[in-house]
Parts: sequence; structure tokens; C-alpha cells
Amino acid sequence: MQELDLELIRKEIDKADQQLAEVLEQRLQLVMQVAAYKKSKGMPVKDKNREAKVIAKVAGLLENKDYSIAVKNIMRGIIDQACVLEETAMSEASDRTFEVACFGPAGSFTHQALDEYFRGRKYNRHHYNTFEEVISSISDGSMDYAVLPIENSSTGGITEVYDLLRHYDCSIVGEQCVKIEQNLLGCAGATLQSIKTVYSHPQGFKQCKDFFRDYPDMEQVPYFSTSKSAEEVAEKQDITLGAVAGKAAADMYNLQIIAPAINSNSNNYTRFVIIARKPEIIPHANKITLIVAVKHETGSLYKMLASFYHTGLNLMNLESRPMGSKSWEYFFYIDVTGNLSDPLVADVMEEVKAKSTYLKILGNYRAYEKKK
Repeated sequence: MQELDLELIRKEIDKADQQLAEVLEQRLQLVMQVAAYKKSKGMPVKDKNREAKVIAKVAGLLENKDYSIAVKNIMRGIIDQACVLEETAMSEASDRTFEVACFGPAGSFTHQALDEYFRGRKYNRHHYNTFEEVISSISDGSMDYAVLPIENSSTGGITEVYDLLRHYDCSIVGEQCVKIEQNLLGCAGATLQSIKTVYSHPQGFKQCKDFFRDYPDMEQVPYFSTSKSAEEVAEKQDITLGAVAGKAAADMYNLQIIAPAINSNSNNYTRFVIIARKPEIIPHANKITLIVAVKHETGSLYKMLASFYHTGLNLMNLESRPMGSKSWEYFFYIDVTGNLSDPLVADVMEEVKAKSTYLKILGNYRAYEKKK
């Protein structure tokens, strides 16, 4: 019989303790994210029934093993302590105040998306004038989260935001959709006949192209954002100036709505992404955003996309952007259903990687669901 080596056994115990500590730390991080999710949805932070089920489930798994009663009691004690840590972590997560970057001044549609997404959580809102300033604040760590528009149901993807997501080190951790109603705003005394120059973000003008077709004499001047345009008109108090913006901006800057709901499509929505510096494990994540590039040869894109089709993953969006360094070659931004913790989905991502010359997963998060 081989003689036992006490020091060797102790080293193995130390190794097991280290692994256990790492697993508990991972579990704690996940619980903190669950707490933040519950807080954002107005759900109760503590859930005694859930804790009891976790203990019962793991204890049930142990019953099927040939462990001694002592080992089982130790494991139950660890689970009990883990639940205590969960309560502490969840309380801390619910009490934390987040710093959140917002594109455009107060009264913008991004401001509205931010307030809706973070409702029920404590946060300080910080306004920036450009997309790059917003995303830089995440990359340099000065902000915890940021909200940026990425796609409009009428005019498509916002290309600058797609490009910035590739250039900067950040991750998508959520999304919010807002119904957009654009209005022509003016100061007191302004009319459709008096307004000669209109300010707005280029997306605002695109969404209202039919209106401006009827008023060709109005000069369209691209500006930082729709709300910043309203602020500019309010400051100048000139009846020849107008702005395309939302009702919230009109109320905030005390402007009149000269022409309401001028967007061409009445079913006009903008999708906003919530970004953070690091990826987050989101409970019940069901949407993945990734960037890929493929060889510049016949069938390469088809072969890569076939990986999603053959495994039943739904391709929700596909945007192409020029590489810049190579003429007529593109990066493809893809939204697809799935959760990266699912082994099938993980295998698909490995398959896509093998068929691509570039792959970057921007995030795995919960798709927006309209509240009933």
C-alpha cells in the first residue's frame, strides 16, 4: 500500500480551496449583476424562496453522491454562507450610485432612453456633445455606463456609433427602444412662413425628409443633436430659426411646436445601446452583437452566415462598414439571438471565428421588451 504524503495532500487541499474561492467570487459577481437587473426592473432585491430552492437543489445533487454526512453538512454550510454573501452583495448593488454618460443635453431622446432604462436605480447623468466623447468616457473609466443611439427603424443604423464600438474597448450590456416623434420647434412668434433656417441632428432631418420636401426653402443645418438644436433656437430667440426635436426639448427650452409629428414614418423608433467598459453576465441574455470580417473571396460571407442558420440562431440585424485600410472590404456588424453560456451558441461562435479573418463580440445582453 502506498504511503500517504501529508504535505502533498495539504497542497491539494490548498489548490481546492483556491478553486472554491474563485468559484464563490464568480458567483458573487453574478449575484451583483442579478441585483442590478432586479433593481432596474423594480423587482424585490431579496428572494427567500429562490435562496431556499438553491440550497435544496445543490443538496439534492449531493444526495446522489457518495459523500459522508459530514461532507454534506460542510457543503450545506458553504451554500448557506454564499446566500448570506448574496444578500450583502445584492444590498450593496442596489444602493450603489452609477455614473452614466448621455449623448446630447437634457431633453434629448437619449436622455429619455437613459431614464427609462435606469429607472429604479441610483445614477448621476452626465451630458456630452458628441458620440466619441460619450464612448471615450467609458473607455477611460470615468463613467460606469453610457447610452448611445445605434439604429432607427426608419433610417437604419447610425454608422458613426458602429465604427466607434469597434475602435474603443467597451461592451454592450443592454438596450432600450424609444418611440420618436419629431416636431418643428420655434420661439414665440415664429410660424411656418417665418422660419428660414432649421437646426437638427442629421438623423432628425432624415426622419423628416417628406416634410422638408414640401418646404424646400427651409435651409437644413446639421447640428450636434436634436435637443442641442432646440437650445440654440431658444438662446437666439429669432423667428427665422427653427429646430427639429422632441416635445421634451420644446418643454425644456420653452419653445412652441410649429408643426407636430413631422417624421415621415409614424411608427418611428430608435434603438439605444447601453455600454460599459467590461462585458457583464446578464440574467437570461438572449441577444449577441458581434463584428466580423471575412476573406474577400466568393462565398465567404455566405459560409459564415450559414453557421447561424444551421444551428437555428435568428439573425436580427446585419450592417456593413468599410474597413478603410482595404478598399471594397467590409466589417459586418451582426445581431443574433443566443446566450454565450449555451454550449451550442459557444460552438457556433467558434465556428464563425474559424470562418472569419476578424471577430469581436461586443456583448451578450437582454433584448428590449416593451413593458405591458
